Amino acid sequence: MKSIFSKLPYLFFVLLFALGCKSEKKEIAENSSTEKKPNVIFFIADDMYPWMFNNTPQGKDKDGNPLNLTPTLDRLAKEGVWLENMKVVSPVCTPSRYNCLTGNYASRATNEAFTGFTETNDGQTVIQWNSYIVPGEKTMGTYFQDLGYKTGFVGKNHVIESLSQVGEGAKPDLNADPTDPEVIAGLEYRFKELQKDMHKSGFDYADKLYHNNPNWLGIRALAVQNTDWIAEGGVEFIEKYKDNPFMLYIATTLPHAPLDPKHSWKADRRLTAKGILDKAPTVLPQPPVESIKQRIKEAGYEGKNRENILWLDDAVGALFKKLETEGVLDNTIVVFFNDHGQDFKGTLYEGGVNSQAFIWKKGGFKVGNVLDAPVSNVDFLPTLLDFAGDSKNLNNFDGKSFKSALEGKEYEGRTSFYHELGYARAVVKDGFKYYAVRYPKWATDFTLEQRKDTLAKYTKFRESFGEHGISDNPKDPYGQLEMVPGGGGAEHNAYMNHPNFTASDQLYDLKNDPEEKNNLYKDPKYAKQLEMLKAELKTYTSSLPGKFEI
Repeated sequence: MKSIFSKLPYLFFVLLFALGCKSEKKEIAENSSTEKKPNVIFFIADDMYPWMFNNTPQGKDKDGNPLNLTPTLDRLAKEGVWLENMKVVSPVCTPSRYNCLTGNYASRATNEAFTGFTETNDGQTVIQWNSYIVPGEKTMGTYFQDLGYKTGFVGKNHVIESLSQVGEGAKPDLNADPTDPEVIAGLEYRFKELQKDMHKSGFDYADKLYHNNPNWLGIRALAVQNTDWIAEGGVEFIEKYKDNPFMLYIATTLPHAPLDPKHSWKADRRLTAKGILDKAPTVLPQPPVESIKQRIKEAGYEGKNRENILWLDDAVGALFKKLETEGVLDNTIVVFFNDHGQDFKGTLYEGGVNSQAFIWKKGGFKVGNVLDAPVSNVDFLPTLLDFAGDSKNLNNFDGKSFKSALEGKEYEGRTSFYHELGYARAVVKDGFKYYAVRYPKWATDFTLEQRKDTLAKYTKFRESFGEHGISDNPKDPYGQLEMVPGGGGAEHNAYMNHPNFTASDQLYDLKNDPEEKNNLYKDPKYAKQLEMLKAELKTYTSSLPGKFEI
C-alpha cells in the first residue's frame, strides 16, 4: 500500500499534465478555427486614367464635385486604403500582369518568344507584350493552391502563354461569321485550350476568358466589351468555392478600347470571346443598357466614357454583393488595381509608371485610408501571401510585402523604384530619376531600305488585327517600346508629346519637374545624383537576366 500511495503525487501530476495538454490543445484548435485564412479578390482594371477615380484631384470638377458615378470605388476609397505612392514596373498590359501574378520583374520571363527575342537583340532583354508565363510556372494561383486555397482566373488574360491562340492557323479571319458551325467549333476549341493552360498555371476555375483585348481577338463581329459576362464569372466562382478559402484573379477589359457605345456599354451582352451566348448574363443591373444610361442621367453626370466607368464599377459591386450574400465578405481582402498609368503608357515616364490601387478589408487597416509608403506592383503577391500566412516564400520575389505598413507597424519599405520596358530602363531614388534607352548596334546601323522594311512589316501586323499603321516615314526615330520608326501604338502619345523622348540618357528632378520636361543629364550640378542613380540601376540590372549597358 505504501508503495502505491507513494506514487500518487506522481500519478496525480501526470493526470493534471494530460488534462492540461488536452485543454491546451482544445484551446489551440478553437483559436485555429476562428483564425480563418482570408479570402482574396484581386481585381485588375485596364487602362484607367486618374480622372476616373473620384478621390483624386483629377476626379473632381472645379467646385470639388466628383466626375464619376462609381459607388463601389467610392466605397473602397472611404473604407479601404488608397496606395498614394503606387508604381508599376512595366506599363503595358502583359508585363504588368506578369509582375502581379509572379511577384517578379518581367525580364525574368522564360517563354521561348521572350528568350529568343533576347538573343536577336544581342542579349538585351526587351520587355513588350512578349513576357508570358509558361503554363506550369509558379503564379499567384499555384502559391495560393499550396496554401490550401481554391483559385480562379476570370476575364482578360494577355499574360499566360497559350500557343493555340496565336499563329496564322489559329487566328480566325477578321470577317468570319460567328454563327458559322465551323467558326463556332474553332472558338470552342481555342477556349478549351486556353482553359487547360490556365489550369496548368494554378487556377482551379478558369472561365469567361478573353485571351487578348476584344478588338485583337480576330473576329470583328465579336470585338465588343462584355463586362456582364466577366462579372458573371466572378460571381459563379464565389458561389462554387464559398465554403473554402479562395483567391480570385479577375481582370476586366475596360476601359481599354473599344470604347464607342456600339462596341462597349451598348453592345449585345450575348457577344463574348467564346462566341454568341443563348442568353445574356443577368448578374448586373437590368435591363443593362437602359439601366446604365438612366442612372447616369438621373445622377446628373456628363462626359465621355462615364457609362463604361459605371459599368466597370457595377462589376466590382456585383462581387461585393455576392460576398455579402454568401456571408464571406467579412473575411475577404479586396484589391482593386489599375494595370498602369495611361497618360504616357508604353514608356517609363511618370504618366506611365504612376498607377492607382485600393486595398480593402472589413473594418479597414490601422494605417488609415491612405498609405504613403512606396509600393510597386511586384509587391502585391508577397503582401497577399503574407496575409494568408505564407512564411516560406516571402523572400523569393523581387517584390516586398507591405503588410506591416498596412497594419501601422514599423516598415522597412523599398528605397527606390526600378522600371523596365522595351529598350528602356529607369530608376527613381531620393526624388531623382535616371532614364536610359539602348538599342542594339545593328539596329542603329540600319539602312533606309531596312528601316522601310521594318516599318512595312509592323504596319502589316497591325492591319491583320484591324488596326492602322502609326507612321509612314522610315526616317522617324525609333520608339522606346517598339523599335520601329515612329514608335508603336501604345507609346504614341509620349512619342508625339514628350520633349526628351529621343534622348538616350535622361535625368529628372521629379520634385521640381514632375512632368519631366527638363533633362538634367548634361548639367554638371547634378553629377552626384547621376552617379548615384546609375549605380542603383546597375544594382538592379546586374541581378536580372540579359544585359543592359549603362
